[in-house]
Amino acid sequence: MQHAVGSPLPPHQPGQGPAVGWSPAAHHPGHPGPHQGTAPVPLPPPAPGFTPAGPVPPAPHAPPPPAPDTTGHVPLPPGAPVAMPSTAPTTTAADPTTTTLAVLLIGPAGAGKTSVAKYWADHRRVPTAHISLDDVREWVRSGFADPQSGWNDHSEAQYRLARRTCGFAARNFLANGISCILDDAVFPDRPVVGLGGWKRHVGPGLLPVVLLPGLEIVLERNAERTGNRRLTDEEVARIHGRMAGWYGSGLPIIDNSGLDIPQTARVLDDVLARSIASPPTW
Repeated sequence: MQHAVGSPLPPHQPGQGPAVGWSPAAHHPGHPGPHQGTAPVPLPPPAPGFTPAGPVPPAPHAPPPPAPDTTGHVPLPPGAPVAMPSTAPTTTAADPTTTTLAVLLIGPAGAGKTSVAKYWADHRRVPTAHISLDDVREWVRSGFADPQSGWNDHSEAQYRLARRTCGFAARNFLANGISCILDDAVFPDRPVVGLGGWKRHVGPGLLPVVLLPGLEIVLERNAERTGNRRLTDEEVARIHGRMAGWYGSGLPIIDNSGLDIPQTARVLDDVLARSIASPPTW
């Protein structure tokens, strides 16, 4: 019930109204209360379950923990490099189709790296991503440093940037249980465009495999390319000759000259099963 301003307040009833200790004199200055000029009357103890009115000091609390480093609901990868894939001790060969892996498919232009990598990723029984270094390099539109125009400081800087970006993406996928296969024309005789950068950006758990068909095969496949992906025959032959340096390196090599894409993917699984059981030294 509402009361007009200045009208007497309703009498206090036990368990209702203002808090304990309230008196009309406290709310109406100049109006003598029933106990004005006398000793204060001690307050009765509060009834069980009664909470006195008035400000309550905030309870001390610890600062909230820092929010995890996430992109939406997907956790970002740890700072440590990706470790070598491990499998439980078994008498049978490891099944690479059900293992979370990071694979680097190496080969010259026209070796079929991208086609094999896409097919392999498409047909795995676990989530798998394909990361092509050439695709990432071509994210740069204006100012793209095309290696076909000559290898210089500008093209090297963009290559390093693309490789670092691919490595971060691979670690992010792997940290969320998604395998990945990367492809790049890694040269055995050039430290800049070599395996060291991939190991640094992805980690020692990366499994490199070389795809190296015969020269006549890469020339035929290169002739079917368009745009800046197509090289001159002389450049293809030069790259192919340099890739021969992988023989004797200890890395597994697949000659897919007489294999189609599904057959090459099956051979890749066999090679990876051996690499998991006995990781290559690189």
